[in-house]
Amino acid sequence: MTDTRRIAVISAGLSTPSSTRMLADRLAAAAVAELGERGIEATAETFELRDHAHDIMNNLLAGFAPPALETVLTQVATADALIAVTPIFQAGYSGLFKSFVDVLDRDALSEKPVLIGANAGTARHSLAIDYAIRPLFAYLHAEPVSTGVFAASGDWGGKEDDVAPLSARIERGARELAEAIAAKPSLSQADPFDPDTYLGQGRGFGHLLGGLAGE
Repeated sequence: MTDTRRIAVISAGLSTPSSTRMLADRLAAAAVAELGERGIEATAETFELRDHAHDIMNNLLAGFAPPALETVLTQVATADALIAVTPIFQAGYSGLFKSFVDVLDRDALSEKPVLIGANAGTARHSLAIDYAIRPLFAYLHAEPVSTGVFAASGDWGGKEDDVAPLSARIERGARELAEAIAAKPSLSQADPFDPDTYLGQGRGFGHLLGGLAGE
């Protein structure tokens, strides 16, 4: 059986085209390339949270996920790693991004490598990765890599950051994520119907029995 690693990518951008999605795509491509250099086949699947905004709200209100959102939640929980990218609003992650995290099962990201990305109009918001987003994933017992990749408007065609260009930050973050993925066994080799494996990936028995939220 081919040991293929799977990366789930969530993009919380609101516009079309979205610089959040642009950053997510570049991070995903770089991570897959880094794994390829290590002889590890990998795929990345991107989920636009704005496409599921109504379902996310319904999940918050009703306590269970509609089928389309349930698919996203399962794909995130069972992926070998996560790339999570959000725009920065009011000095923190977006409400859509946080709402999606709120409907994840509490153990869905436990011990999962995460590469954090964020974008905003100005580099003044770059510290939001460390004071807002990183603590969120730490609380969920995920394992965010050291480098968080922030992109300001100037990184998309203007003068890039003087400290390190966006391309260098993307490569560094992707390299760290690839190293973290390579150090762990592949979840694709696990039996999805084994209760211990299934629960360990963050999906409660309620999901096995019809999409109810795990307690």
